[in-house]
Amino acid sequence: MTKQYIPAKVWTMDNENGGQWAAINRPDSGARHEQVLPKGKQPLQLYSLATPNGQKVTIMLEELLAKGIKEAEYDAYLINIGEGDQFSSGFVEINPNSKIPALLDTSSESPIRVFESGNILLYLAEKFGHFLPKDLAAKAEVMNWLFWLQGSAPYLGGGFGHFYAYAPENFEYPINRFAMETKRQLDVLDKQLANNEYIAGDEYSIADIAIWPWYGNLALGKLYDAAEFLDVASYPHLQRWAKQISERDAVKRGRIVNRTSGEEWEQLSERHCAADIDAVLNKKP
Repeated sequence: MTKQYIPAKVWTMDNENGGQWAAINRPDSGARHEQVLPKGKQPLQLYSLATPNGQKVTIMLEELLAKGIKEAEYDAYLINIGEGDQFSSGFVEINPNSKIPALLDTSSESPIRVFESGNILLYLAEKFGHFLPKDLAAKAEVMNWLFWLQGSAPYLGGGFGHFYAYAPENFEYPINRFAMETKRQLDVLDKQLANNEYIAGDEYSIADIAIWPWYGNLALGKLYDAAEFLDVASYPHLQRWAKQISERDAVKRGRIVNRTSGEEWEQLSERHCAADIDAVLNKKP
């Protein structure tokens, strides 16, 4: 039998059993080293990595550019979270929580910092007037699903994903606990999409842009190598939606920005203009 864990009266950090991220995880916040972030010439400066949360923002920016909004041009700089880039003084100045993505809008006289991926989507939607309905009821439905994602994704990422893919060893209880919750969430989405073309109704919105990098990638077998384990093929409406969104040009472009793994035509560590993405996608056989 596995020896039962009995919590200490006062918790102390144990780096030896911390898994893949033990070298950088600590229970305190703030900058750990001095480093000025690079800045390009575009109106928007993005500091990110192509995790699902990072993909939300680059997909949104590419969708805006596809609509001809030149003011949505951006420089995207890689933040290597495995190396602790998120704890630099420059990054912490934009996001005191040291999580990617972080955005700096330099188009105004006083630059505006925007952090938390859901808030970045909302900020960009309101700034440029796209992918968020103006009708009160329709907007409320989009916001319902945006907040659903922000509350649900930690169960998929920090819960299921951590224990299934990143923990130092497999533990049956947390994997089963979070697999059950993840499948419940997949069922929520599948039932919603049974009667709606997009997440919040008939129009593509920031709800789709927020949810697809997590649950769309999972449904398409591109997250945690867990498609068979979670039987994602059994959610037909989610499958339809995930494939439909994946075929959008802006999604194909945005998902590779700040990506450093995968096929050669899927990797673009930095992005400063449209030609950077074009050069990478043209490598696809």
